[in-house]
Amino acid sequence: MKILIIEDEDLAVRKLQRTVQEIDPEIDIVGVAGSVRESVSWLDKHPAPDLILMDIELADGQSFEIFEQTEVTSPVIFTTSYDEYAIQAFKVNSIDYLLKPIQKADLQRSLQKFNHLQNQSSPSMINIEKLIRELQVQTRDYRKRFLVKQGQRLVSFEVSDIAYFFMEDRFCFFRTRSNQKFLVDYTMDELETELDPKYFFRINRSFIVSQTTIDQIQNYFGNRLALTLKPVCDKEVLVSREKVSDFKEWMGK
Repeated sequence: MKILIIEDEDLAVRKLQRTVQEIDPEIDIVGVAGSVRESVSWLDKHPAPDLILMDIELADGQSFEIFEQTEVTSPVIFTTSYDEYAIQAFKVNSIDYLLKPIQKADLQRSLQKFNHLQNQSSPSMINIEKLIRELQVQTRDYRKRFLVKQGQRLVSFEVSDIAYFFMEDRFCFFRTRSNQKFLVDYTMDELETELDPKYFFRINRSFIVSQTTIDQIQNYFGNRLALTLKPVCDKEVLVSREKVSDFKEWMGK
């Protein structure tokens, strides 16, 4: 089986590659694309893979735009942190829809489903309404602690000790309320699903903030908001335009 991976976070790509190979070492990952533009270019220049593992939120837009810009004949397993895209996903070539962080058992079932459909004379897509019901009843046991390296030792931090998470040089870090910075072995998409949304909010692609760490909120051009955080961040911290409404509602709860 030949698989194309469409995913824009390096760590997520490596984890997905490793999981696929653990499931079946015979699977050939023929390419990786990290944006809508790269994906369209790859599909235009190469034979269609047997299957595509496709993240929905990419660096330059949503992967649904790929279907508008080129012909996609391969079946797709979508991977995402957002269950609200399920119906839209099944309007295209989707055979399954996995919520991040992706578990090996879930991916294995999706690949088995793909193989089963391939062996049917007239394969049918899975029941969308049933899938939506399953997504709606999913509950999460949100993370309480993170284990990180501090020199030669490992240190455990309670989530309540963390002020915010951020991307830097394509790696994820968190800063504690006492202003310590630590590398964390998760992608931003994975962190978003691991953290309790009552207390943490992803304001853009690069920042997840705790409600109690926000010191000031100011209007910013482009219908965005600028935040001042505690401890102070040396980067510009902006709530993206499409997140402003949800952010205001979250802050008002």
